[in-house]
Amino acid sequence: MSYAIQWLRSLFFVAQMYLMMAVLAVFFTPWAIFDRSGAYAGVRTYCRWVRWTAGWMCGLRSEVRGIVPTDEVLVASKHQSFFDIIIIVSVLPKPKFIMKASLRRAPILGWYAKRIGCIAVDRGKRAEAMRQMIRDVTRGDAPAGQLIIYPQGTRVAPDATKPYKIGTAVLYRETGQDCVPAATNVGVFWPRTGIYRKPGLAVVEFLEPIRAGLNNSSFMAQLEDVVESRSIALMAEAGFDARPVEKRAD
Repeated sequence: MSYAIQWLRSLFFVAQMYLMMAVLAVFFTPWAIFDRSGAYAGVRTYCRWVRWTAGWMCGLRSEVRGIVPTDEVLVASKHQSFFDIIIIVSVLPKPKFIMKASLRRAPILGWYAKRIGCIAVDRGKRAEAMRQMIRDVTRGDAPAGQLIIYPQGTRVAPDATKPYKIGTAVLYRETGQDCVPAATNVGVFWPRTGIYRKPGLAVVEFLEPIRAGLNNSSFMAQLEDVVESRSIALMAEAGFDARPVEKRAD
């Protein structure tokens, strides 16, 4: 019975979440058309609304830990569900993403993503996608801000593993920027797919920056180590054992 009630609470939450996306888009679009700050205000307001309503409608509270980056940096984050995007965008002053090309056609999301400077990448054309990504990120008219990339390239469930892709190291080298790793446990409560939202405390934690200048292999090794180890710790804090099967105690 309790599961059914929570599922219904989750259903109402998801329905109003998408309804408010349309409402806020209409409200902020006139400002966003003439001033990019209107687009930032719109996406930030929406993300804060989702965090607030998740708390009282589903019992899913959210928290940001660590020092929120405000400079022009690369943010390399663990990605488990839509909620980690929501939490990150709710606090960064000028967020922009490396995103899959198909999102450009998504109603509302596509236009706002373009307006805040997101970079669309066709993951099916790896070599060309990499070249295009570098051109778009480093072009002179690209808006300044915090460039968010998901090193594993997609959402990864809490009990799954997926290799880190070299594209993050390429961006780190080509931009010459510091990289702020980010860990999370949101997938424990908000799955990659489905309606059900589990009550609890979802956390995104910004970690110590990795300073510019490392070679590819050193950078990738350090990034994966800190993001994975801290995400495992956050998931353990939420009561989920996310260690690889072969490393778990019998």
